[in-house]
Amino acid sequence: MPQASAQKAIQTLSLLLLGLCANNILAKETRPPNIIVILTDDHGYADFGAYGLSKDIMTPNLDRLSENGAVITNGYATAPQCIPSRAAIVTSRYQTRFGLDGNSYAPMDIKELTIAQRLKKVGYTTGFVGKWHLEPNRNSRHWMKKNWPQGLKQKNPRIPHQLADPYLPMNRGYTDYYDGTMSSYLRNYDLQGKSIKHEREIDQKTFRVDKQTDAALAFIKRNHQQAFYLQLSYFAPHVPIEFVKKHFDRFPAEMAERRRWALASLAAIDDGVGAIMQSLQKYEIEENTIIFYFADNGAPLNIHMADEPFDKPGWDGSINGPMRGEKGMISEGGVRVPYLVYWKGKIPAQVYHKPVSTMDAGATALALAKIKTAPGEIDGVNLLPHLSHKSAKDPHQFLYWRFWGQSAIRSSKWKLLELENGVQMLFDMESSTPESNNLIATHPEIASRLHKKLSQWSRSQLRADYTQPYGREAPWFKHYFGIGK
Repeated sequence: MPQASAQKAIQTLSLLLLGLCANNILAKETRPPNIIVILTDDHGYADFGAYGLSKDIMTPNLDRLSENGAVITNGYATAPQCIPSRAAIVTSRYQTRFGLDGNSYAPMDIKELTIAQRLKKVGYTTGFVGKWHLEPNRNSRHWMKKNWPQGLKQKNPRIPHQLADPYLPMNRGYTDYYDGTMSSYLRNYDLQGKSIKHEREIDQKTFRVDKQTDAALAFIKRNHQQAFYLQLSYFAPHVPIEFVKKHFDRFPAEMAERRRWALASLAAIDDGVGAIMQSLQKYEIEENTIIFYFADNGAPLNIHMADEPFDKPGWDGSINGPMRGEKGMISEGGVRVPYLVYWKGKIPAQVYHKPVSTMDAGATALALAKIKTAPGEIDGVNLLPHLSHKSAKDPHQFLYWRFWGQSAIRSSKWKLLELENGVQMLFDMESSTPESNNLIATHPEIASRLHKKLSQWSRSQLRADYTQPYGREAPWFKHYFGIGK
């Protein structure tokens, strides 16, 4: 080939390669952002490194994200219990709007649109990994009355799969799924990222946190070239406790063994977060991916944090720090949770103190996907204007809770907590010791205003007349608040 022709061919090839690279860069820049929601289970407020409350925790990957992301100090779950809290997360709506007032009211209403269903309609690939917990279960007595009455006669009923399947992730908007908690997983892709026929996988060798990380990494591997939404729901530090030597060995100091479990499982989750970040960097999509990290509710302390044998329920080893109460209570220990939002180059590093909800992850995802919702259709709020400092307003004028014999409302710095036994408590949440000083006697007008707003909201929910006798929570409120002495 003559020299001039060869040079021309090289120039043509170079231009072609440059064009391909430019098109690839343009595709990444114009593609809608990826969204990852990482959810922990029964995770106490104090056990988040960025808050500086637990000196024994080891989470270097989350610490790095916190240094460069938005650390939310007033992040709230909508319920102090797994199922209702998760229903609000996946719909961006208060679970009480569709009657999921507690675990016994599962499953989540089949008519409720999930964030995944909405995103799927506009072209997102949607993935779910880990603990779903929104299908009917053996405690779903209200659902059984209408749908499977014979289950009410059984001591430990097992819901037939043909009745449970419509409520599972693969039928709630998730294109890819690796649904499971311990050793049994329903999946439609393998850990190499390859599509497979729907099957149940049994894996009794791999620690559940590590398994869920592997499934999340496989999802990213198979979908990194397209816009995706991934909910990774780790089943930890929730009991049952598993002894995993490689994780336990990181914490050789003398401590309660249940505390060691919480630290070990959270360290395993942190490993997963680190691996996910490496994967995003490998595929050059970190700058186009927003990450939410929070818990479904606070830690169950069983009051005394007894270090009982691992085969017993009770304290999961996590701690709530200065927040009063625990799982099952709508005091801060039950509903204020670790919360982080990270988006490289889009959300500046900051500590954000205004009240935020776990429902806001879904609302932010819809906004990023340019999906419009009708006024009042969802309860979550797009956080981007607030975290990018384009809006100085509080994301939520009011936040509400209703659970068992308890209800509460927070507005700005004020929180009113009411019990069905007639007790009312008003707290200044900007105090250095939240929920320690009942100010209802000195600010009755504030309490009255919040009570009216809370009552109005409660009447607007599906079970407008919902009340539960004050009782199950009584030992907790006696211990933490001195009520009922």
